[in-house]
Amino acid sequence: MKLLKKLIAVLAFAPAVVLASETVTLDQAPNRTKDLAALQNGAKLFVNYCLNCHSAAAMRYNRLRDIGLTEDQIKNNLLFASDKVGDLMKVAMQPKDAKAWFGAAPPDLSVIARAKASEAGSGADWLYTYLRTFYKDDSRPTGWNNMVFPNVGMPHVLWELQGVRTAKFVEEKDPHDPSKMVHKFAGFEQVKPGTLSSTEYDNAVADLVGYLEWMAEPAQNTRKRLGVGVLLFLGVFLVLSWRLNASYWKDIK
Repeated sequence: MKLLKKLIAVLAFAPAVVLASETVTLDQAPNRTKDLAALQNGAKLFVNYCLNCHSAAAMRYNRLRDIGLTEDQIKNNLLFASDKVGDLMKVAMQPKDAKAWFGAAPPDLSVIARAKASEAGSGADWLYTYLRTFYKDDSRPTGWNNMVFPNVGMPHVLWELQGVRTAKFVEEKDPHDPSKMVHKFAGFEQVKPGTLSSTEYDNAVADLVGYLEWMAEPAQNTRKRLGVGVLLFLGVFLVLSWRLNASYWKDIK
């Protein structure tokens, strides 16, 4: 029963549900997993905006050396005062405090990109769309809502970058039942500008999502390179084996 309650709590807070994502067309996320500069910027955004509440307990700070950062850069720019380079990316917030403030403990984000990929086809697309479709909603406890995940428990932590937007909805007849009216999304309205332009914000989110993709499997680029090499080797070996077999049996009738 305790496990079931924890699962329900995580699902209530986590930025995803299958039913919600089925009603929204996901935008394609740019692939930044091989761009070291983008990954470094994504790591900075993750530490500054996500790591306050969400942990990444499967990732150590020193693994950021794989994206081109030195230990001094990690220490000076990405570590909190009490952390060490070899520490795991954990948060100081206690689960009981998180539950009291948010209604549920924020989920760990170590493999969030892979988790969402299993639910919505592409975890990167889901996260990219999710982080760009928050809007102001004073009826919600946090003051924010989201198009991908309606009534999400998470506030819009990047609002200073994107600014404040409201969502416009119109009432239309249900195409399946003309006697009923449906609430249809008609676009966003910018109420207060952010520190970034719309294009700059989209690029920042793409960097953050790219980092979340990389963090979910830091060795993925190496794995793919090795996979290509193995396939090429097998291809060459297949040709050699075929010709060797033909040479071996050529005098046998």
